[in-house]
Amino acid sequence: MPDILLTTLNAKYPHTAFGLRYLHANLGELRPAAEILEFDIHHRPVDVVEALLAREPRIIGLGIYIWNVTQSTQVVSLLKRLRPGIRVVLGGPEVSHETEGQPIVALADHVITGEADLAFADLCRQILAGDPPAERILAAPLPELSRLAFPYDGYTPEDLAHRVVYLEASRGCPFSCEFCLSSLDVPVRQFPLEPFLAELQRLMDRGLTRFKFVDRTFNLNLQTSRALLRYFLERHVEGRFYHFEMIPDRLPSELREIIARFPAGSVQFEVGIQTFHPLSSQLISRRQSLPRLEENLRFLRAETGVHVHADLIVGLPGEDLESFGRGFDRLLGLQPQEIQVGILKRLRGTPIIRHDSEWGMVYSPDPPYEVLQTRLIPFGEMQRMRRFARYWDLVGNSGNFPRSAPLIWAGGESPFASFLRFSDWLFLQVRRTDQISLVRLAALLFRYLTEVRGRVPAEAAEGVLADYARGGHTDTPGFLAPYLPEAQLPGPGLPRKARLPRRQARHQVGPPPGSPG
Repeated sequence: MPDILLTTLNAKYPHTAFGLRYLHANLGELRPAAEILEFDIHHRPVDVVEALLAREPRIIGLGIYIWNVTQSTQVVSLLKRLRPGIRVVLGGPEVSHETEGQPIVALADHVITGEADLAFADLCRQILAGDPPAERILAAPLPELSRLAFPYDGYTPEDLAHRVVYLEASRGCPFSCEFCLSSLDVPVRQFPLEPFLAELQRLMDRGLTRFKFVDRTFNLNLQTSRALLRYFLERHVEGRFYHFEMIPDRLPSELREIIARFPAGSVQFEVGIQTFHPLSSQLISRRQSLPRLEENLRFLRAETGVHVHADLIVGLPGEDLESFGRGFDRLLGLQPQEIQVGILKRLRGTPIIRHDSEWGMVYSPDPPYEVLQTRLIPFGEMQRMRRFARYWDLVGNSGNFPRSAPLIWAGGESPFASFLRFSDWLFLQVRRTDQISLVRLAALLFRYLTEVRGRVPAEAAEGVLADYARGGHTDTPGFLAPYLPEAQLPGPGLPRKARLPRRQARHQVGPPPGSPG
């Protein structure tokens, strides 16, 4: 039985707890006495507690995040009722700021704020030696990254084959965007490159095919980003997939030449644009060159096979629906494969709260602390945008409707305004934003195109049927049959690129959702 049990509740089973693996790897002589036990937020807290107590640990370390703090509070409450002698140690971004008044903090024995890679091991040594510190809240100093043991051996064969494997070549962010916790994490620090490349090789040798980097600014340090891309390109085999977060207005020729050589769909860039509105950018201290950003996205779409996932945020101070819509249309015109529409969150510790009074920012008191209304976007309109974001993900981002979705706004109308009207109509039909089957969604889309938008039924049916066939379906939905010259599929379904993630693979054939069809 372990003395130390590291645990957390992941958002979903495929996600892995990167932080726990760092803690375990850096326990030094205590590592043989420690285990990792992962759950997800769909597990009942009482069942989590049962599994933890069955291991009879002396110390339980929990990773606390915005997505699991509610369930984790219940877990800690039960633990302290049942086994008050077990030392409960919390860490993670949700308990690293504004600890006063948090119920979960009041329940725990210790809380380590900041990067706890080394501080957790020091605390465990004190507890196991019978000399725990008197302080409950312990601020971890920033560790020197060259001192850290890499966590990648902690990924099991099951993780490598079926779950998301996270990596990082750096920590920190040079920017000061007020909604983001990374803005508090300065300066940017790099892991030693050669040892990190050796870790990558071991992961490749063990069969890892999907590499997801969590660096906030992958392309900030050109020497490192160039070296990593070259390393992957020289060793690339079919089916490998690489995900990076990039600064959208920084893509020099040294990187362009390498990026353009990767096979289509093997690289994904997550591009945090967030807003095109000058006032909002100024208010949240976000610095980016929009002309360079647009030129870089055009290059990625026209001259590379990179899958572009771009982010926009609804509810920033100074932004109304009209200006957000203009930004959405502007971004859609650049044809990224996905536009992630997110609702602003008030993360603990971020300085975005300085705008609350002037801009009427009202946030939910419960995780994930999304904005409920602003001075420019009342609550009812914010609710519309929540539905817009979800339906856009189902229709525009999913890759399931590349031919039929653009018919919603075809004809020169604003894509944002057109899709918002579709979103309003769709909600009236289903009264929910989840658990809508693909067949039902296709039927509703066809109804909207023909009954509301006035599209020619035969043309709409052809587009919806082609999209339906892309998923490998070999039947003709009954709602389309009356409008087709022959009630049959045009083919057996378009081929998927071998072993790419499903969502990215769907974008490899057909036009992106921003194109006219």
